[in-house]
Amino acid sequence: MAAPGYGKQTAPEQLPRSAADFSHLPAREAYVASLIDHLPDGAAMDIKSLAVLQPHYGQMACRTVLKNLSAAGHLRRVRERLDGPNCRWVFRTYFSRTPRSDAWWTRFLIGGDTGEASTSGAPDPPKERAASPASPAYAALAGLGLADARLALSAADCAALEPLAAEWLARGATPALFTAALTAGLPPDGVHSPAAFTRHRLRDKMPPERPQQPQTRVIECTGCRTPCRPHALLGGLCRACRGTPATPPPLHGRLSPAAVRAHAERARSAMTAGFTFPSRAV
Repeated sequence: MAAPGYGKQTAPEQLPRSAADFSHLPAREAYVASLIDHLPDGAAMDIKSLAVLQPHYGQMACRTVLKNLSAAGHLRRVRERLDGPNCRWVFRTYFSRTPRSDAWWTRFLIGGDTGEASTSGAPDPPKERAASPASPAYAALAGLGLADARLALSAADCAALEPLAAEWLARGATPALFTAALTAGLPPDGVHSPAAFTRHRLRDKMPPERPQQPQTRVIECTGCRTPCRPHALLGGLCRACRGTPATPPPLHGRLSPAAVRAHAERARSAMTAGFTFPSRAV
């Protein structure tokens, strides 16, 4: 097992185990993937540990296997910041028996939302819905009329004011605080225009922006462990580990073989003409 907080972490929404789980992989990758799949969460799965756990492949082979499994959508390596008084980072490898697309891994590792489960490395198809549910901001606006009838809003009013209400919630306001702030101290003689009055209060009583929370998870290249932005990692690998060369500069023209030979002959002649042997001391 790895040190507490480190090691293997099982990705969510996987299909049940079957004999064909890793049949799409080469024999070596399928063997090591099956081994990792049966390790418990928290188990060490660095290349040294994997080389010790089985007798067939050494550390360099295990390094290559992890890169190939990452490219196939089975794993990602991350650094995670733990909550607590001290700033402590741990290194974890998320493993999925079910291969995932880059988009799925990004949603899971950055936003925690995996969307609909996918059974292949292809991009996850959008899920069709019969009707979009009301957003929390829309629901908070619609609930104002239930708290105080003087702020009863129509559906069109709620839709128009939804962006402002969403900003309240994004800044940390709970639905209860939202309702209390907007319904407190209403004019005793009634509200002539609930929509205009609510818009005015949403703007004037907007809560302050909260300090941005520190980043708690950084995705690493599976091959070289370099922290990278998600869009720079294809298959969990940076450009260098994918072996993708940088774009070469454009060639303005190519010399023919005869021109190359002539140029080389001129260079040799120039060197011979300007070269003198040093005199030897007697």
